[in-house]
Amino acid sequence: MNSDVIPAIDLRGGQVVRLRQGDYAQQTTYAADPRELARRYADAGARWLHLVDLDGARSGQPGNLAVIAAIAADGMAIQAGGGVREEADVQRLFDAGVQRVVLGSVAIRDSARVAGWLAKYGAERLTLALDTRNTNGRWVLPSAGWTEVEARTLDELAPWYATHGARHLLCTDIDRDGMLAGFNLDLYRHLAASVPQLALQASGGVRSLDDIRAARDAGAKAVILGRALLEERFTVAEALAC
Repeated sequence: MNSDVIPAIDLRGGQVVRLRQGDYAQQTTYAADPRELARRYADAGARWLHLVDLDGARSGQPGNLAVIAAIAADGMAIQAGGGVREEADVQRLFDAGVQRVVLGSVAIRDSARVAGWLAKYGAERLTLALDTRNTNGRWVLPSAGWTEVEARTLDELAPWYATHGARHLLCTDIDRDGMLAGFNLDLYRHLAASVPQLALQASGGVRSLDDIRAARDAGAKAVILGRALLEERFTVAEALAC
């Protein structure tokens, strides 16, 4: 993944939605059919798609697997997550056609087990989603749909994974997610310097093409684009041209 542009589709009840700062009570529902939207992104030149099962993230049970499988059947490379707690969940997504499974809460809570999955499936099949929030100068790691805060910090866990076979790290500054406030470039510069062996995916807050360029310059290997594309602030083609 080399300075890649990855459109994101967040799914809830089979619909395309966006949440503000991960808050399920602050949801915007979009009219687009998720499969048709994915096709439009693919036709515009996107090579990867990022799918999030928000129902799964909240309940721990997959809620949009049929939609994910339908999108995967169209042939686009997909990384997907939300509610992945057990190895059976990982396998279920692989069976649905997902190329890379995104591990969030389980990667924070059970790093030893996830290291085993990295050894079994390979670093290219898994993305670690260490979404974070700065609290009193520490990058803490909320889990369970960002509703609970774990003891280990980002600065403890990211280097640990870097030495245990991980390759892909997706990191969202939760306070910027869905806010169109721009990427937290200081966070990405910090990660690029502290764990250079991880391919960093920047997510949360992009509002302009300049933000994409800035994320690349800060060390990100890919950018996840959600609300900005849905609200047509720029196109996938324009983002790819960055």
